[in-house]
Amino acid sequence: MSLPKGVDLNPPWPLRSGHIQTMLSSSGIRRTLLPKRAHKVQEDAREVLVDVGSGDRLSGRYTPQTTGGASRGLAILFHGWEGSVDSTYVLQTGSRLLEDGWDIFRLNFRDHGDSHGLNEALFHSCRIDEVVTALGEIARMFPSRVIGVAGFSLGGNFALRAAMLASKQVIPIDYVLAVCPIIDPAEGLFSLESEAPWFYNAYFMHKWRRSLRLKQEAFPQQTYFELDELKQNMRDLTSSLVLRHTDFGSLEAYLDGYSVAGDRLMGLHVPATILTSRDDPVIPVSAFHQLRLPPNIELDIANYGGHCGFIRDFSMTSFTDDYIAARFNAIAG
Repeated sequence: MSLPKGVDLNPPWPLRSGHIQTMLSSSGIRRTLLPKRAHKVQEDAREVLVDVGSGDRLSGRYTPQTTGGASRGLAILFHGWEGSVDSTYVLQTGSRLLEDGWDIFRLNFRDHGDSHGLNEALFHSCRIDEVVTALGEIARMFPSRVIGVAGFSLGGNFALRAAMLASKQVIPIDYVLAVCPIIDPAEGLFSLESEAPWFYNAYFMHKWRRSLRLKQEAFPQQTYFELDELKQNMRDLTSSLVLRHTDFGSLEAYLDGYSVAGDRLMGLHVPATILTSRDDPVIPVSAFHQLRLPPNIELDIANYGGHCGFIRDFSMTSFTDDYIAARFNAIAG
């Protein structure tokens, strides 16, 4: 069976602009224009709280397939930084897989979506152990003959790291797919601040500060940050997060803690695909060219797509829907 490749995406002008692709990927305009079927995964979804130990929980949504036949397997979806289980790209991918007979579990990372009040400690990108624990719990609660994980941006980075650790803990992950994953966080942070257009940094900082305010409201007895700290730029606020709320001694050590650059993915032994685009304005494509990967990891670099966009035409549907579904279905046999 021939699987779609990134080079197959050839959108019309002006959708060949990486900036337009990126801005549309999570925009309200796109969400409004998407067909109703793209929201199908929200129907009959039930909230699930996943115990990740030490009294902490992560929230998610589980939607069983209703094709009338046997389930193909369980698809677990990870959103990006400051996204959620209801991000447009998560809903669209989940709905597409649901149509093909997959059960869907959409996981919120700590302090994402509506989960700020679940746990007192703050989210940070090195909280990989609780995500691996969540994968094990989800596999236990919803046993399936095949389990695939797909993640976007920071969620793609989490998916790759979690799959490496899950195999060591005998958690049955059969396949992982990462769309525009963060590879080298230090390079990505520098790129957002100094190379990407200003509005990307402003967009992420607005969402992050809003999230931190919601966290403070949920736990008023805590002081997560001082007001003047919240006015800092991305680098300095991240540094404050590291020093206040992690055991890392420096910003550099923290960023290195969730890097998958160089040869770090050589320890990933399950089949995997990394999809990115040459025109991604958020994650520099150079980081992907520098990866050293084992034969079981497919690296696919599309010419177009921006950051997690891959919008094929003015219907606002994404090329990644069919791309992910084809690979998941191939793993399911």
